[in-house]
Amino acid sequence: MTVETPPGPRLRAWLLEGSAKRAQQLKGGKRETVKSHEHPWWKVMCLTGVDYFSTLGYQPGIAALAAGVLSPLATIVLVLLTLGGALPIYRRVAKESPYGQGSIAMLEKLMSWWSGKLLVLVLLGFVATDFVITITLSAADATAHVTENPFVPSFFHGKEVLITTLLIALLGGVFLKGFAEAIGVAVTLVGVYLTLNVVVVAVALWHVFASPDLIVSWQDLLVAKHPNPWLMIGVALIVFPKLALGLSGFETGVSVMPLVKGLPGDTHDNPAGRVRNTRRLLVTAALIMSAFLITSSFATTVLIPHQAFEAGGPANGRALAYLAHDYLGDVFGTFYDISTIAILWFAGASAMAGLLNIVPRYLPRYGMAPDWARASRPLVIVVSVIAFVITWLFDASVEAQGGAYATGVLVLISSAAVAVTLSARRARQRKAFLAYLVITVIFAYTTVVNIIERPDGVKIAAFFIVAIVLTSLISRATRSLELRVEEVDFDTAAQRILDKAVRSGEIRIIANEPDARDADEYREKEREAREDNNIPNDSALLFLEVTISDASDFETTLRVRGEKRYGYRILRVRSPSIANAIAAILLHIRDETGKRPHVYFAWTEGNPFKFIGRYLFFGDGDVPPVTREVLRRAEPDPERRPMVHVG
Repeated sequence: MTVETPPGPRLRAWLLEGSAKRAQQLKGGKRETVKSHEHPWWKVMCLTGVDYFSTLGYQPGIAALAAGVLSPLATIVLVLLTLGGALPIYRRVAKESPYGQGSIAMLEKLMSWWSGKLLVLVLLGFVATDFVITITLSAADATAHVTENPFVPSFFHGKEVLITTLLIALLGGVFLKGFAEAIGVAVTLVGVYLTLNVVVVAVALWHVFASPDLIVSWQDLLVAKHPNPWLMIGVALIVFPKLALGLSGFETGVSVMPLVKGLPGDTHDNPAGRVRNTRRLLVTAALIMSAFLITSSFATTVLIPHQAFEAGGPANGRALAYLAHDYLGDVFGTFYDISTIAILWFAGASAMAGLLNIVPRYLPRYGMAPDWARASRPLVIVVSVIAFVITWLFDASVEAQGGAYATGVLVLISSAAVAVTLSARRARQRKAFLAYLVITVIFAYTTVVNIIERPDGVKIAAFFIVAIVLTSLISRATRSLELRVEEVDFDTAAQRILDKAVRSGEIRIIANEPDARDADEYREKEREAREDNNIPNDSALLFLEVTISDASDFETTLRVRGEKRYGYRILRVRSPSIANAIAAILLHIRDETGKRPHVYFAWTEGNPFKFIGRYLFFGDGDVPPVTREVLRRAEPDPERRPMVHVG
């Protein structure tokens, strides 16, 4: 449904600029890919990599704080779960949800009616947590690299909240202006950043192996604290949830699938080339990140004193930058800082792009957000303001936000694990089902442990969930009287019935709630309609029967089927709402034939307040007055509005 911007202030027009085009690209999951916007998989990997790879800026420091001397072992556990758990899950997600909706779309298909919509709203709360904290945490870590640089004046120390807020504001400003060249910028940033990290890690490892006493000291400390090897493994497994930030890139990886160039033979129903290249993207990114996680964790744990990782320490949130300055000099270290600041800032851009992609795919389609939510600029403003508040609440601390970030990441991966497990079960793939079930249990355990130890993530997610659910329900109620129909399509039999009605004169339609559908039902309905509305006996009548499909759906396409039954001509259709479907069909008939159709109802007996609830949640209720109101809003001119009669 195209968004029309009414005349108004310039600000409103600027905010909504491009919303119609965006609505067409997002609607139905069939038009979101434009050939000119497709890119080779390795370039798209760089777009996701600004989020995934940028965690190297703070992950080694967080791992050292969480696991101490066990950090390398805990990181190995993280890598094993990455390659053996998250990667297989999202390879399947890429196959079953190839249009950018990710695992949420898979779960949406498994659950219908309001339970499915509520599940999606809850998951969107965790998506918002993940992506918004990505923006604030990345900006906070970029600030740490700014303030700890030796060439930066001491004046900036203590101004972390202000600097982080300015970085977020700059990010929002870029998106308000437009962000067409994101892929090219991402390729440059990721290429430079990974190259500098290769240099830093290689030099650090050279210093480690050139001084065997460092390794011996680390081993002695490890044995002293954990004399039993099995105890080491057990502790590494226990502290692993705190390292879950290193799993952050997978949901983003599948959300950008529409940007991945496939093969010439790809079709909408079978985008095999796009799926294959996205899987290549996921595998390559996971292998690169795994190599960096293990080597950087080992080097930073052995070379950096533990107290330097603590809050206020020079390595807090910037362990690799600490090594870059220490072993390669302040000039190289400054170049490394600039690269890290840039990619961390751009990681926020990746998260912002993810939100602008995810939210319009669900909430407006559910009727649970205004149609302007398909436009980018209002969403950018809302997200930026929320990011300002979170930055202030957490005092721009990387460590303080780590728990919230990990919660969002882990819940999304756990939901993806559940989705692919159920998918394998439905496909009767027993071995795959059992393997995915084990992975699901592991991620569920990790998520629960993280929530118990660091409840901040759940608190933030709960805020987002409550806000999304409340605003969604209010929006759904206020938008319930919209036409809510994308297209009306008459089949051949229905078109013949309509053509015959046009030739006979006035188009008169009886709205019938199908019951037994026998000859007596239609005969009695016709008699009542003629008597109550004084319809001449020689005037032809049609029957229109609407059957409720999934009342929780909002936008729909109506497929009208025609049939003759006991000599009566009947139009039949399935829709989430009876009143909206009738109104849409009447307007379609008027536009197709040039005649104003008449529709005839009988009054509904019962409490009107109960009918309001039934209309909002079950799609039926007191149909006549609602149909008339939907028509009044859709067609302001009374002379062109289809006629509604109630007897």
